Amino acid sequence: MKRLSLYTNGSKVNQIICAFLICLPIFTYGTSIGWMSPMTLLLQSNKSPKGVPLTDGEISWMASLPYLSCVPATYLMAYLGDRFGRKTTLLFMSLAGAAIWLLKLFSMKIWVFIIARTLVGIIMAGSCVTCPTYIKEISEDSIRGALGCWGALFAGTGSLFAYIIGDLLTYNTILWVFLAIPVLHFVMFLAMPESPSYLVKKGRVEEATCALAWLRCRSSVDTVIHHEIEVIMKEQKRDEENKQFMLKSILTDKILFKAFQIALVAALSREVCGAVPVLNFAGDIFNLASKEDTGLVLSPNQQAMMLGVVQLSGSLLASSVVERFGRKRLMIITCLASGLSMCLLATWFLITDLNVITSAWIPVITLCVCIFCDAAGLMPISVVITGEIFSYKYRGSVLATTMAIASIADFFQLLFFKPLAKSIGVYAAFYFFGTMCLLTALYVIFRVPETRNRSLEDIYNDLRPKQERIVGRKDVG
Repeated sequence: MKRLSLYTNGSKVNQIICAFLICLPIFTYGTSIGWMSPMTLLLQSNKSPKGVPLTDGEISWMASLPYLSCVPATYLMAYLGDRFGRKTTLLFMSLAGAAIWLLKLFSMKIWVFIIARTLVGIIMAGSCVTCPTYIKEISEDSIRGALGCWGALFAGTGSLFAYIIGDLLTYNTILWVFLAIPVLHFVMFLAMPESPSYLVKKGRVEEATCALAWLRCRSSVDTVIHHEIEVIMKEQKRDEENKQFMLKSILTDKILFKAFQIALVAALSREVCGAVPVLNFAGDIFNLASKEDTGLVLSPNQQAMMLGVVQLSGSLLASSVVERFGRKRLMIITCLASGLSMCLLATWFLITDLNVITSAWIPVITLCVCIFCDAAGLMPISVVITGEIFSYKYRGSVLATTMAIASIADFFQLLFFKPLAKSIGVYAAFYFFGTMCLLTALYVIFRVPETRNRSLEDIYNDLRPKQERIVGRKDVG
């Protein structure tokens, strides 16, 4: 057996290592969100480490603040990534992640909790803007989709990890464990390379060549490396030739505008699939299932663990099949499955309101299908597609804009879903989510090109009117 046999010429091992470390801050984001489930039960109990139980209002603000702070944070992370580099921005994410747990360790005051939860918005923004952008720019075409799906996988794993140790360890021990993760990541990631695209943009072509050579496990004089550098330089040159204000370029250029529409629909598809409100109704649905004598008797934290396992399973599926199935097909399948499950759930609510006795397993199954589809397609694929249909100049800003709009949608859903459901009927809301998913599937079928293993120019060729397309072009640049 050869020593270091993984490091053969052209091996992908360094890309995998780098992508793994890029995703560790997303794991921290997952733990930050998952922490709320077991800790809400503790902080609102008579055994609260604060001494007195937190009120519903305090807990509600702690839960919703990351979605508010994420809106400006998306633009902050996009700016930092373009101005100071993807690597520096990722290190900043780790510092913010460490600060979240340090604040909670050294104070139990509610304003400290509020600040800590606000910082979660920075990690959330970076997870949806910086990390997918970075992964796209260090990955070769054949694996960029699989690596791009790791974000959902790490977020789900982080949440599940928080649910599990929330049942096993003490309050302070949990915080120390979570603090160790971003600290270790900060130290380890210092050894990773900067994005080659960023280095080329800054005129540091020699550094970009060395970084790309390490990522591809090839010599810096390899023709494959020089070809990739040339592709990046051509992309940068086209961006520099367009001196228009970025937003004006997107609005006035027909191809860019079509690409932006696709990115926006992809981002919003996750928000209108019903996953966010379903997660908020999960406890009620599981409690109802238990009352109906189905044998499903779970504590609130065990319910969260069950959902965490479903999310993780969906994320694993996405990362393993996205390069074989393609982005488009996987998104269509998950949209259709999620839409049908939401319509079935809505029907269950409707006939239950009419006092018709039905199986309590129906809402449990539809709940799991919705969460599974979100993790398997809607959440990861929307980010992957956006990263693949824009050049370096637009990638970060478009991801920031679509993420900001999605965060606002999340915030208002959390704020108004329950009162609206009570006034017009919860079944109407879930019919709406189901309809939106089915319409999204139709949009993807007719308007979204496949992006797997394709160059940007090839993708844009599909977005042109048929009479303007360049026939026979398979891979340009």
